[in-house]
Amino acid sequence: MDIAEALGLFIFAIISYNIALLYGTVGEILNEKAGSLNLGVEGIMAVGGMGGYLIGCSTDSMFAALLGAFIVGGLCGLLFAFLTVTLQANQNVIGLTITTFGLAVYFFIGRGLGDKFPKLADSPSFQNAFKAVDMGALSDIPVIGKALFSQSPLVYLAIAIAIVAGVFLKRTKAGLRVRAVGENPGAADSAGINITAVKYTNIICGTGIMGLGGLYLSLYMGGSFEGSATWTNGLGWIAIALVIFANWKPIAAIFGTLIFGLFFTLDTSKLVLIDAMPFLSFLSKIPTELYSALPFIITAIVLIISSVRKHKNNNEPSAIGLNYFREER
Repeated sequence: MDIAEALGLFIFAIISYNIALLYGTVGEILNEKAGSLNLGVEGIMAVGGMGGYLIGCSTDSMFAALLGAFIVGGLCGLLFAFLTVTLQANQNVIGLTITTFGLAVYFFIGRGLGDKFPKLADSPSFQNAFKAVDMGALSDIPVIGKALFSQSPLVYLAIAIAIVAGVFLKRTKAGLRVRAVGENPGAADSAGINITAVKYTNIICGTGIMGLGGLYLSLYMGGSFEGSATWTNGLGWIAIALVIFANWKPIAAIFGTLIFGLFFTLDTSKLVLIDAMPFLSFLSKIPTELYSALPFIITAIVLIISSVRKHKNNNEPSAIGLNYFREER
């Protein structure tokens, strides 16, 4: 295998596995730009993926699966919004509770179905809709051809959602209202913006997108339910850190996903890289445990740096994580 082919396979693996991070990150950005810090990403992705997968298998339809995953994720967001926006509960506590709840539901359903858990192969239309698209000559471009132009339609859907979300927040009046609510809800309220409506809408849409990320993972892993590990496997927590890394910009999250994904993919792709580039043989001497921990170490470093370094280009919403009491305006 030559270097170009090895790099192409490596980049392909980075995108195909880690694109679920983009769904989670964009969904969390929509939540946070409206001032809501939702720590329930892991649980929402897990239960959204489970719901979407089961609906897709039962209907043999990708559209139904996507709709189901979005609705299940959105219902989690509705619960989060009701508790934190209407009842003014602590956002950190509720987010962690939803993660625990979502993972519990994931395991409850999966283990409850046992041997009756549906196999992806029994739903051919659903399975085929996840397969890579053929873009002809574009797929034959050296290094990047297969990686960029031979992916599942859900990969391109994630990128499209990130671009649309970025344009929405930056270039539209509705996006401006969202940013105003996240920065100063009191001033936004005085300007006639319905704070509750904006928060509910963004929380529900954001968590629905998180659910789509869980569905992607379920399909990438062939719908196999192990009973001891989730499809998300910690990606939801990394998505929260990736929001900071991307500086709360959905389009920047596309590139952040690739960077974080590199560390996730090194372990499984190291033999391919070493075969084409022997000078990378040191990769085989690194313990597997370190590879597994590396993404979370990078996540911790990003969080530490962001907490001690504040700069003028920081797009973090000023009112993030703070409940809005209209009486105190």
